[in-house]
Amino acid sequence: MDIKQKTITGLAWSAVERFSVQIIQFVVQIIIARLLFPSDYGMISMLAIFMALAQTFTDGGFGNALIQKKDRTNTDYSTVFYFNISVGILLSILFFLCSGLIAKFYNMPALRPIIEVMSVNLIILSFQVIQKTILTIRIDFKTQAKASLIGVVIGGMIGIVMAYKGYGAWSLVAQFTTINIIQTALFWYFVKWKPMREFSKASFKRLFNFGSKILAANLLQTIYVNLYTLVIGKQYSATTLGYYSRADQFAQFPSSNITAILWRVTYPIMSEIQDDNQKLKQIYRQYIKLAAFIVFPLMVGLAAMSEPFIILILTEKWRAIVPILQIISFYYMLYPLNAISQNLMQVKGRSDLFFRLEIIKKLIGISLLFISLPFGIYYVCSSLIVYGLINLAINIYYTSKLIDFKIKDQLRDIVKIFFVSIIMGGFVYSTNLIPLSNIPKLLIGTIIGLITYLILSHLSKIPELKTLINLIKR
Repeated sequence: MDIKQKTITGLAWSAVERFSVQIIQFVVQIIIARLLFPSDYGMISMLAIFMALAQTFTDGGFGNALIQKKDRTNTDYSTVFYFNISVGILLSILFFLCSGLIAKFYNMPALRPIIEVMSVNLIILSFQVIQKTILTIRIDFKTQAKASLIGVVIGGMIGIVMAYKGYGAWSLVAQFTTINIIQTALFWYFVKWKPMREFSKASFKRLFNFGSKILAANLLQTIYVNLYTLVIGKQYSATTLGYYSRADQFAQFPSSNITAILWRVTYPIMSEIQDDNQKLKQIYRQYIKLAAFIVFPLMVGLAAMSEPFIILILTEKWRAIVPILQIISFYYMLYPLNAISQNLMQVKGRSDLFFRLEIIKKLIGISLLFISLPFGIYYVCSSLIVYGLINLAINIYYTSKLIDFKIKDQLRDIVKIFFVSIIMGGFVYSTNLIPLSNIPKLLIGTIIGLITYLILSHLSKIPELKTLINLIKR
């Protein structure tokens, strides 16, 4: 199978796996939410940052290291497998022992047994890292889709039944744990791989040299993302944090999901051709333009139609979320471009550069957060756009050095798509002036946006329109 066909197949099944799981989880969450109290969800949410950090440690960046390594062996796989299991067990024990302290920190004794049970998931998750890595290397997202869907459906059914029976927060614990157990079991069933009785210090050293820097960068990202929630909740009110969190979830959904689909496909494919700079430049350029062509109009359209969208979905009482969502949408418009360019650094084996740049970027981001904090939530959100642009500028500069891709050429590829998206957004925003209810406004705005974007893309001779049509046909 050539690179083009791998890309098409990978994108298709990655999209199926990502969006089908998200849709099913969304429906399950609505059903369970109707059966549970907000406090039940709150108890699980309190563990989010701890679980995120622990899960980041469990992978340790070794999955990325294996994908990037062209001459990987079964010894490499076995070494990473035993390392991941060891880390998973250690973190699980640490999480279990600290359950009392965490419960005391939140002044919620009932949280302790939940933490103790949830800690087992760190061991379960560590058993599936190698299998998922092997499937990603093969660009086999069809198998991942099967495992994910089966796990989510069965776990969702168990969660709904337990919530109906009155088990409260434990229904969410059971849902999360069931999903992880079933997915891990299916990954072992589908991937016919068994670890050797061998742990290679030389292999570990080589992979750790690359993976440890990815791990450190991912930890920085996890802390940085959660810092905004922590600081906004402390500086302003719980209501303002609620507005920000909701807006962030809505803006993040299309951008992060499309980015995840592209990232999982582009990383292993680019890793295969990492030594051929000319071919790598060509593939990288296509991915960047395709990401911009899909994400730019989605985020501009979301910003333009945010008012009828929010009032329809969340009712009039959430109207204050609209300007926050409009601002954040422009930040997430840049998200996939930065993610794919960071992929390139990993593909070229420059995890050291990736980590150093992450330190610089996060220091800039934190500085912008605290500078904007006294001026209000809108300035805080606007600082994210400034951070995104600085992030992109840094990535573009180093990309030009890694594969000789001139800065002006990189900008030329995305600027035309940006302006076409903005013009489309103007047409879509004008539909807010029509004296209609929210559903007709959204339908008319969506149709006008789609037609306008397709016509402008055709007139501007943007080749990604044809590329996308061919992808859909295939």
